[in-house]
Amino acid sequence: MVDALAPDTAPWWRRATVYHVYPRSFADANGDGIGDLPGLIDKLDYLADLGVDALWISPFFTSPQRDFGYDIADYDAIAPEYGTLDDALRLFREAHARGLKVVLDLVLNHTSDEHPWFRASRDPSGPHRDHYLWRPGKRPGPPPRGTPPNNWKAMTGGSGWQHDPTTDTWYWASFLPFQPDLNYRNPDVRAAMLDVAARWLDRGADGFRLDIFNALYKDEAFRDNPFSFRPLPSERTPDGFFQRRLHTSDLPETLTFARDLRAVCDRFPGDRFLVGEVFGSPARLRSYLGPSNAPGLHAVFLFKTLRTRAAAPALRHLLQELERDFPAPHLPTWVLGNHDQIRILDRLDGDERRMRLLATLQLTARALPFIYYGEELGLRGPHIPLAEALDPLAARYRWAPETAARLLTRAGITLNRDVSRAPMPWTAAPGAGFSPLHVTPWRPLHPDHPRVNVATLDADPTSLLWHYRRLLRLRRARPALSLGTLTLLDARPHEDALLGYRRQHGTDTLDIWLNTSDRPHRVYLDGPRRPLFTTHGTGDEPQLLASRDIELRPWEAVILDASP
Repeated sequence: MVDALAPDTAPWWRRATVYHVYPRSFADANGDGIGDLPGLIDKLDYLADLGVDALWISPFFTSPQRDFGYDIADYDAIAPEYGTLDDALRLFREAHARGLKVVLDLVLNHTSDEHPWFRASRDPSGPHRDHYLWRPGKRPGPPPRGTPPNNWKAMTGGSGWQHDPTTDTWYWASFLPFQPDLNYRNPDVRAAMLDVAARWLDRGADGFRLDIFNALYKDEAFRDNPFSFRPLPSERTPDGFFQRRLHTSDLPETLTFARDLRAVCDRFPGDRFLVGEVFGSPARLRSYLGPSNAPGLHAVFLFKTLRTRAAAPALRHLLQELERDFPAPHLPTWVLGNHDQIRILDRLDGDERRMRLLATLQLTARALPFIYYGEELGLRGPHIPLAEALDPLAARYRWAPETAARLLTRAGITLNRDVSRAPMPWTAAPGAGFSPLHVTPWRPLHPDHPRVNVATLDADPTSLLWHYRRLLRLRRARPALSLGTLTLLDARPHEDALLGYRRQHGTDTLDIWLNTSDRPHRVYLDGPRRPLFTTHGTGDEPQLLASRDIELRPWEAVILDASP
């Protein structure tokens, strides 16, 4: 059981809080308006002081940047706008010197169409033809006269088959047309991609976040996908566009590859870590973790935490689901945002009270939390019309009316990912300290950046930034919050407004209570408690014993010491 692990023997990722850096938007050291690795290195002290334990860094490999790094042309070189290989190695050294792990974003499913392998694969008789999924069409010729090999649809809509007029054949791309999928039924491809992982582990990476990992394998016979009534995919299922992705996602061979990748990680010291982007039912997600005698990934992303309402009944149900679906030794993940979704404070219509409550839950539940850069500031996304977006997904749907795009965003389908990738505001100065004063950042800053920035919030002990710092320091100091069990507490007669749960590791015991309403509510305690934390304070309040009950103010969360 996880609760039996001592803090000094548990794998680092079981105790960690992971901070997600989108490097293009984090810090610009060379003054070109684009964030880079030297800029990130300059901010490592900030991240260490914040209290996070690991960084997940979106791709910085050589790429034409049509999908901003998720279209890789060379897995062993660094995109020049981000730096050099020496910068990446220095990042590992400097992060490790501060006690920070570094998890790289590894795109295994596809490459850029500018990757040397793909360029060579256009030759039907060349040695790299079978590195990708090339097929003749059902009817020869270019579209619309020619037709693709089958009915498979891309994750972004429309056929995922792309026609090559030179050879009158088609290649498969699960996401966007310039991102051709690799053929993992080719043993040379499997071996090459496992070697990519091994080389970066040898250079100092502490693990990988695996992009659209469930799509690695496709049906060997290229059978048509069956019909589905689902018009759109979601975080809970890849099915959509009126098609079940039966033959293009979650094939059993992907689980075998997960075990092979885990075996590569286990050859290296230091508990190297794998977390996968996969979709589907809890049983399907759990299958990627594998049994204890044949382990696969260490964790998978659970996107239901993105959409759960800040209401006690919904949050209680979420905790019950996570405990049921991912019992120990499994560890669920908890995200409030990422580079593909609108920012959490925008989803909450700017309500920082709810933001503080959800952050408290995220960092005290039995889960592996991921903080997207800027969440600790309450960073919101600037308004960027679809017509002005650089995101290739937005370009694909530029015809859509803005009102329709906003409605889809509310439903969980983000067409314009630029709005969640605004530059990190470090100061109130023009350019927000992201770039030098005279430089225009690659994407617009949020207009609130003179007020919402690191320097300003750092000077205010009541700020959201300090809320995160205090929570993260408490999480690191108390083993119950990272390694302990979770038990729901009786919130009657106010269960519609109050959520309570206990975290316990040995004798270390903490009770967490949340009031998700606009009214004060009294919590009745079963014994003395010492208040450790409140969302409504600065951390300097007297530490008083509450012997019988405690009143929670509207939208307040508290952490109480219940240790004997």
